[in-house]
Amino acid sequence: MNTMNSLDRRTILRGSVVAATGAAAAVTLAACGGGDSSSVAETSTKAAGIGGAVPTEAADGPVSLGSAADVAVGGGVIFKDQEVVVTQPTSGSYKAFSSVCTHQGCAISSIEDGAMICPCHNSKFSLTDGSVLQGPATEPLPEKVVTVSGGAISLG
Repeated sequence: MNTMNSLDRRTILRGSVVAATGAAAAVTLAACGGGDSSSVAETSTKAAGIGGAVPTEAADGPVSLGSAADVAVGGGVIFKDQEVVVTQPTSGSYKAFSSVCTHQGCAISSIEDGAMICPCHNSKFSLTDGSVLQGPATEPLPEKVVTVSGGAISLG
């Protein structure tokens, strides 16, 4: 009877270890999946702000972003706090776009070779019109209103 109890315990312990390992693997895969549309929607909503709209102006009017001289021709500047990218595709022509990637809500992190780049899945967007140059994103970055007056850039 003592041998029988040992075998039963071993069988039970093996089964418990296998079950625990399987549960841990399932939790890990679920956390890394990234394909859950509710997670994507939640991330996009959080990135976009209340009501799904990115704030473009303060209650008192336009938001000052800085000096137009900081935005190189053919380049751009990312304003993380305002979730906006200001570009200057050609001399004296300024554009602004949401810095929230339309693919899964990550923030645009760099500007290279005439493109705004999302670090999450390497989507690239045009500095000129925010259109998709390289997926997986399929929608352009939303354009924002930007003005330059007296060498200062304002959003809204």
